[in-house]
Amino acid sequence: MAGSGAPAVELAVGDRVVRVSNPQRVYFSARGETKLDLARYYLSVGDGIVNALRERPCMMHRFPDGVDGEKVHQKRLPRGAPPWVETVRVHFPRYGRHADELCVTELASVIWAVQMSCVEFHPWNSRRADTEKPDEWRIDLDPMPAASFDIVRKVALVVREVLDELGAVGFPKTSGGKGLHIYVRITPEWGFQDVRRAAHAFAREVERRSDGLVDLSWWRRERDPASVFVDYNQNARDHTIRSAYSVIGVPEARVSTPIGWEEVPDVDPREFTIATVPARFAKLGDLHAAIDSHVFDLTPLLEWADRDGQEIPDLD
Repeated sequence: MAGSGAPAVELAVGDRVVRVSNPQRVYFSARGETKLDLARYYLSVGDGIVNALRERPCMMHRFPDGVDGEKVHQKRLPRGAPPWVETVRVHFPRYGRHADELCVTELASVIWAVQMSCVEFHPWNSRRADTEKPDEWRIDLDPMPAASFDIVRKVALVVREVLDELGAVGFPKTSGGKGLHIYVRITPEWGFQDVRRAAHAFAREVERRSDGLVDLSWWRRERDPASVFVDYNQNARDHTIRSAYSVIGVPEARVSTPIGWEEVPDVDPREFTIATVPARFAKLGDLHAAIDSHVFDLTPLLEWADRDGQEIPDLD
């Protein structure tokens, strides 16, 4: 591939030096950004990406030949990692197996992952202190094929209304695609099943208030094609979505970008790329920086779940 023979570059990352081989390999064909451009992007949003990934098991989505090539879903840390790259062991009871996944504690680990061709970072919603007790509730607004982004915006504002009534603080971000995500920090007291039940109860309340814009039908084929699915299943064990500041593996190099609630009515997710987000980050800083200061107790939502008596199918 073009650029694959260029000499390696050494990047100083804090107290570490990370070697980036094939720095001129084109990863994003729309504008021609390279592997080195990707590394420099993550350096530019360093505090934000580390805050989003800190101490979480993290699946790496790797693109060894750039995003137009094959995508590799990597749960286990690739071989050859420096001794300072940290991991966390997670178990998969269904298969009787385990994996030592990337566990970011410093920016150098992110840049090393880029060296290993990682473009997207998909962390768990729990941390290594207790991987079975999530501390992050994720509200994923997933539009069906005929749903416009304007509908997603309208549903997001209903989400905020319900969060406000609960006394919960939501931190929105673009998905990198056509949806929006809202994250809420929660006390790590419940297992994945309870967090999913709470997320489902919340989604049902949003559905009730959304004038037909939300459809929670279990089977995708049964949903209104112009509706939004509030995907509570993203809170199930070992379900991951791109973190804040993660690049998405598409030729335009879009970024899953934190936004302010005041931006929701006018935001265009296509404007957030590795070419534009660094200047935004330099100006605004990490819009999710305060998330750990706003911790919500899920008890009211679990009471809603009990009240509704709504059973949701197991994903296993």
